[in-house]
Amino acid sequence: MEEPIDYGALDAGRDCNYWELDRTLQRAAERAYPDESFAWASDRLREFGEVVGTTVVENSEAVEAHGPELHTYDRHGEVQNRVEYHPALEETERIAYSDFGLSHDAFHAPPGADAPMGFVHALTLQTLLSYADPGFVCPASMTVGAALVLDRFADDDRLEEYFQRLTTRDAEDYIEGAMFLTEKQGGSDVGAIETTAVETDEEGVYRLTGEKWFCSNVDAEGTLALARREGAPEGTEGLSLFLVPHTKADGELNDQLYRRLKDKLGTISVPTGEVEFRGAEGYLVGEPERGFRYMTEMLNYERLSNAAASVGVVGRCLLESKVHAANREAFGRTIDQYPLMRRDLVEMSVDYEAAVAFTFAAVRLFDRYHREDDEEAYRLMRLLVPVAKYRTAREAVDAASYACEVLGGNGYVSGFTTERMLRDAQVLPIWEGTSNVLSLDVLRVLAREGAREEFADAVQERLDAVEHESLSDVRDTVAAEFADLRAAFATLAAAAADYAQLQAKELADYVYDVFAAAELLAVAGEEIENGDGRAALVAREFATARFGRRTARGITDGDRRALDAFDALVRHAGVEPTVAEPEVADD
Repeated sequence: MEEPIDYGALDAGRDCNYWELDRTLQRAAERAYPDESFAWASDRLREFGEVVGTTVVENSEAVEAHGPELHTYDRHGEVQNRVEYHPALEETERIAYSDFGLSHDAFHAPPGADAPMGFVHALTLQTLLSYADPGFVCPASMTVGAALVLDRFADDDRLEEYFQRLTTRDAEDYIEGAMFLTEKQGGSDVGAIETTAVETDEEGVYRLTGEKWFCSNVDAEGTLALARREGAPEGTEGLSLFLVPHTKADGELNDQLYRRLKDKLGTISVPTGEVEFRGAEGYLVGEPERGFRYMTEMLNYERLSNAAASVGVVGRCLLESKVHAANREAFGRTIDQYPLMRRDLVEMSVDYEAAVAFTFAAVRLFDRYHREDDEEAYRLMRLLVPVAKYRTAREAVDAASYACEVLGGNGYVSGFTTERMLRDAQVLPIWEGTSNVLSLDVLRVLAREGAREEFADAVQERLDAVEHESLSDVRDTVAAEFADLRAAFATLAAAAADYAQLQAKELADYVYDVFAAAELLAVAGEEIENGDGRAALVAREFATARFGRRTARGITDGDRRALDAFDALVRHAGVEPTVAEPEVADD
């Protein structure tokens, strides 16, 4: 069993190795990587965790003070659409794409490996990146996402060059991706897009005209945009997908105008702007009028990336809280010795365990679907991904807010990390669909894609795998909630549309809680077989917090686990499996 982590040996949540300090992420990633690929990946993740915890952290602070600047015109008044970046951000890009192959290794075998690492590797790297710079995770994610779309759907040799450059390790040749969806009049209503595309004399080449309102990574060379061809139907069924580069095939600047960069609350490292297409050159991706279908493939990846970024934010805020609590003295003791702070850190730690478990279960399914074209994995993934994005994003905001409180006045001051994490986290519930949009997507998936059966099988499989007697009471509790959830599925399937929509967010929360509890139980069963009861403690705490029916809000229960199991739950100390067994009150 592992020794507890000494957070008091750190001065702050930086100048350290994020991979080595995050044992929760280590175990979840190991479960998610297919076959033997984790044996190769673990060494690289350890190296990356060190670089992110030192160099990238330092770079992120420089970029925060000197964010990208847009120079729309040159001194002669001609459009140049030039974004000026701080050298620190350029170094972070080189580290991510060239040194560690973030986009390359998902599609091509990396040095020393026999096969591509798949999307699980890219998403694990992105989680670690978010410990230092959640904003940069946005272009990194869209680079992988754009490559995914081109790899699956592009049949034009001209687009092959863009795919290769999006996925190269060559520091002189790589480009980044972007996704321009949002228009002022549409927002989440993608079918309201008004951008038009007119075919040129060259087959597959179009001129795009219109306005895109929220364009992150505005100057990317691998930008994917939706537009409507002449005569195409209204709504999403009439949209086609185009690759619209920053520069045209002849090397000239594309015919578009970057009007301004948004003055945002956070995520300073990613330039987000407003773009006018003025007959911009674009290449049709795949078949016409199937653009929305193609873009949903990227959107699923972006939502998972959003969840990975949220996990990274929670992980960093939890680390900052643990380090501060282990070092800050008040009234003669470090504040992590006081019961209320111990309870807070236990609750934050258990919530983090659940967020990581749920997210990486979805990551595993996404990767399996793309590796094996597994339709069962696809249906379950389509249910879990919007739920993961919704819940982890909200938890990132809550964790960052509370981390500010743990640090006291310093937590609200620039330079102490938590203030920036809170500003960066606030966009996570907005990017790639708000909580309401995602909850409605859950209803659609349940109604149209047969995900109810896949979900039921997945939860039952996890419950059936729990055989250790010490977990039987927790398993029974989760099984009872699972039965209630299935009843909720049936009720909303037969309910009027307005009532189903009224309860959509409650249903999404219920899906998260039940599946996360089942996943934590499955992990606990495996860990007990290996002689460690810590994961069982986590599962018990999560199930109690979500499903416990306590009198007097638990005050009269005499529950001291947050005190007695502090080292195990917060500092990752190994414990004997018997410690995880339920306490039996004296008669």
